[in-house]
Amino acid sequence: MTEHTCRIRRQRLLLTFDKGDFSGNITFNVTFPEPQGAEMLGISRQTDYASRIVLHLACLEKGARVPIAEIAHRRLLPAPFVRRVIGRLVSAGIVATVRGAGGGVALARPAAEISLLDVVRAMEGGIVLNACVDAPHSCPLATKCPVQAAWTDATRALEANLAAVRFDSLSTPSELHIAAHGYPATAGAARRKKTRS
Repeated sequence: MTEHTCRIRRQRLLLTFDKGDFSGNITFNVTFPEPQGAEMLGISRQTDYASRIVLHLACLEKGARVPIAEIAHRRLLPAPFVRRVIGRLVSAGIVATVRGAGGGVALARPAAEISLLDVVRAMEGGIVLNACVDAPHSCPLATKCPVQAAWTDATRALEANLAAVRFDSLSTPSELHIAAHGYPATAGAARRKKTRS
């Protein structure tokens, strides 16, 4: 007996067989365990990585560019994932890449003009704590629902908070930052400039 397909349908396991004299479907009732604990409401891993990448670039001296491998090493990120994230950040106009000798990755605009909200929007597409905030007409009760109003207020407050956090302030050297990443990213840029001169 040869198993060809296996897929889940409404808590049923549907197996399709085609072997010898038998051809058809056999359906089993399956009980799936309830998930342990609630899922966390938060940003995705790629947004976390993107914020670390932008922070690293914001720590560089003005005009400096670094290879992806250095970002991955200093920010403790997998290089293949960094490449994908940088592609999204380039599309959003947050970072820029230059190929060839002396090339690398750099911020596309000053760190003071880049907020955490910019990064979230680039990676997540925006902030919506509930679908009715983004599309109020999707719920017939939205116009009179006090919970919808609360979700909207919370969403706008979070957007305002993230918009106020700029990467120029995040990149200000501190003992915690140095301890977390070995040394300020500006030190690496300075060394490379001395080597080229």
